[in-house]
Amino acid sequence: MNELPVGRRVAQWRVRRNMTQQQFADRLGKSKSWVDKVERGVRRLERVSNLREVAETLRIDVEVLLAARPVRPAPVAAGVDGVRTALARYHLPGADRPPLVEELAARLEHAEQSYRHARYPALLALLPGLLDAVRGAQIALPGATDALLVRVYALTALALVKVDQGELAWLAADRGMTVALATDDPQLAGVATVALCQALRSRGRRRSALEAALVAADRIGALRAGDDSPVGSSLRGTLLIQAALAAAGGKDQPRARRALDQATEIAQEFGGDSNRAGGGFGRALVEAARVVAEAALGDVSTATVRHERLVAGEEWRWLPPEHRAAYLLDVARAYALTGDMLRAGRTLLDAERTAHSEVHDRPAVRKLVAVVWRSADAPAGIVQLATTLGVA
Repeated sequence: MNELPVGRRVAQWRVRRNMTQQQFADRLGKSKSWVDKVERGVRRLERVSNLREVAETLRIDVEVLLAARPVRPAPVAAGVDGVRTALARYHLPGADRPPLVEELAARLEHAEQSYRHARYPALLALLPGLLDAVRGAQIALPGATDALLVRVYALTALALVKVDQGELAWLAADRGMTVALATDDPQLAGVATVALCQALRSRGRRRSALEAALVAADRIGALRAGDDSPVGSSLRGTLLIQAALAAAGGKDQPRARRALDQATEIAQEFGGDSNRAGGGFGRALVEAARVVAEAALGDVSTATVRHERLVAGEEWRWLPPEHRAAYLLDVARAYALTGDMLRAGRTLLDAERTAHSEVHDRPAVRKLVAVVWRSADAPAGIVQLATTLGVA
């Protein structure tokens, strides 16, 4: 029965309970035609309330009706332990041969792709070896791999934020900042600051994140006077988004909107090409940040209207799966705060379809799923998700 569609399972349990379709319909207060359509899969049980009503009438748990079982959690904890051990390793053994910078760059690009596609267990398994290799290369080739090391520390911090290891993420981000500042390169410092801001925001240190983002953005702006290259502009725009989100989280509406307006100006000039190329920054990224900021500032109705307009546009699809799924989780939280559990649940399921690990491997998501699935208005699929995550 585990492989059967829900409607077929309803039919088999009805037969087990020695009920005809008419008897079952009478107990549900539905028509025989409604029962027949459900059992044939013509009509879906769209909401948790429908599932619970059917399961209660059949005298079974909803999870049995769905044949839903918790799955073995991905090895995130082991991955975090490996990263923690690597960060605590201060004395690295010498390499048998001089490191190949190109080889390290290719490994880093593979790891960054894992992040963009929200493959967190795989990424956490890659990071300890990558940290050791790039740190070892810095010892063997002083100065030649500074940019790689900053990116590795930033990526490590971002991955740790995802799995609710904020303090460890802050440590990794701080080390990246130390390397970047020693180079006196504002763009490299900007790369490190993006990760630092996310680590700080994850620990509720919004003012520190705001100040760090604005300082880094201003330094890049001063460097870029008269320079039309989109790289620095995209990085500056990303930092302004970090500043806006930090300000919005602290209920500082003027600074949040001012930073977003500045980011919008940059996106209109440079962002489209960067976004299409997979760089992430662009009009869709700024608009997504505006939605999250409006929700954080308490204007959820405006945020949800902006959201519907954003996801209907073409540029939305240019964002990496990780960013789209993380954004959808923020929107689901906003819907849940307004009591719209149907949309909250649908948005959660959209996030799961967009990037599976973004929902299944992030501990904070379980709290949101646990809230949504208890509502009778939630979509039926949320029960399967809640059971799989072990919160049902």
